[in-house]
Amino acid sequence: MKQGLAVFEGHEIRRHYDEQTETWWFSVVDIMRVLTQQPDYQAARKYWKVLKGRLNKEGSQLVTNCYQLKMPAADGKNYLTDVATAETLLRLVQSVPSPKAEPIKLWLAKVGYERMQEMADPARSLARARETWQKQGRSAKWIEQRMTGQETRNKLTDYWAGHDIKKGDEFAILTNIIHQEWAGVSVQAHKNLKALKTDNLRDHMSEAELIFTALAELSTRQIAESVDATGMVENKVAAKTGGRIAKKARLELESKTGRKVVTSENYLPPPPTAKQIK
Repeated sequence: MKQGLAVFEGHEIRRHYDEQTETWWFSVVDIMRVLTQQPDYQAARKYWKVLKGRLNKEGSQLVTNCYQLKMPAADGKNYLTDVATAETLLRLVQSVPSPKAEPIKLWLAKVGYERMQEMADPARSLARARETWQKQGRSAKWIEQRMTGQETRNKLTDYWAGHDIKKGDEFAILTNIIHQEWAGVSVQAHKNLKALKTDNLRDHMSEAELIFTALAELSTRQIAESVDATGMVENKVAAKTGGRIAKKARLELESKTGRKVVTSENYLPPPPTAKQIK
C-alpha cells in the first residue's frame, strides 16, 4: 500500500509513501488529533496552527521539515495537508504535553523499526508484497517480473547511495531521466496516462513496461559502474545512456508488433456502475 490509513489505537492516520524518495509521510493534523485527544478535525487543525506559529517564533527547524501533500478528506476530495516523516514527528511530539505522547512515539518508532527490518531482511518486504499482489489477482508471471524489477532497482539505488547521490530529490531526478529516455514520457506523465494519483506506477505497469524499466535501470547501473560514475553530473550521463539502450529495444519491438509498450492500462478497480451507486 503506497497511500492509505495507518491505525493507532483506533485512530486513522493518513499516510503516503513516496516511491522515488522511499519515504513515508504522515498527516501532522492526524497525529495532533491523537495527541490532543480531539475528536474534531478542525480543533486539531487549529491546535497545529498555533503550535506551528510558536515553533516558527522559536526558530525551530521542525516546521521547515514539514511539507504539503494532497490527501483525501472526509468529503472524499483531496486537499493539501501538512505532512512529516516519522523522524520529524518524533521530535514534534515532544512539543505537545499529552498522555498519548509516549504511546505514539513508540508507534512511530515501530514504523521505523519495521522499515529497518525490511532493509536488513528484504525477504520480509518481498513476502508481504507478493501476498498483496496475489490478493489483487496479479498473475504469477507478473509478480515475478515485478519482484525482479525491484531487485534491479535496489541495486541501482545502492550504487547511487555509494557514489555521492543524495537519497530523495537526486534519486528522483535520475529516475525521471531514465524513464523519460526509455519511455518517451516522464514518470508523472506516465502516471497521468494511467489515471494514477498516489499509486505506485510500477504496481500498474504491464509486463512489457516492467521489463523495459528494468532493462533501462540495469543498463544505467552497469554503465555507471564501468566508469565509476560519481556525483550527479556523471550519473546523469549514465542515466541517459542506459535509458536510450532500453528505448532502442522498445522501438524495435513496437515496429515488429505494431503495439505500443507504454499504455494507459492499469490495475485500478473499475468505477462503480449506476446500479451500485444507487
